[in-house]
Amino acid sequence: MLKKLLVIPVIIALSFSTIACEKSDYNNSENNEYNSTQLLNSTKKAADFSLKTPDGKIVKLSDYKNKIVIIDFWATWCPPCRKGIPDLIAIQKEYKDDVVVIGISLDRDNTIADVAPFIKNYGINYPVVFGNMEVVKAYGGVEAIPTSFIVDKKGNIVDTHVGLVPKETYTSLIKSLLKK
Repeated sequence: MLKKLLVIPVIIALSFSTIACEKSDYNNSENNEYNSTQLLNSTKKAADFSLKTPDGKIVKLSDYKNKIVIIDFWATWCPPCRKGIPDLIAIQKEYKDDVVVIGISLDRDNTIADVAPFIKNYGINYPVVFGNMEVVKAYGGVEAIPTSFIVDKKGNIVDTHVGLVPKETYTSLIKSLLKK
């Protein structure tokens, strides 16, 4: 009986780990100039950024004007991030003319070297860039990963998700935005 009672908290803890990884160490609420509520209420414009890919190219959000953009903050060591990547790959493939996914890696010094092999091993077909404090702050702080922002063709943030997002949630919103 005692063994059965001990299993329940473990199952509950494991189920939460599939929702969102631990808090991001990029976010320090005491020093954070923005929070997501301020960002979404004050200006719905997505902050432009200029970030490097693992091969040294620069990716800017402004390069994707007139496209729907899914900005996905993630890391190689995050199980829910890993679980969601195949859906993002499928979305990028299915909606390649209208949508771009941009993965913003929040890997740090001890795992940053894992990003390029990770991209290759997973067959990621969308741009992946290295995040920094500036972009994290510009998006209101990233409390946990994965965190995603959906940006419409006009550059407005129209939806935000913390944790693993079902593919259907993304595709439903994409279809709705494409009708506008």
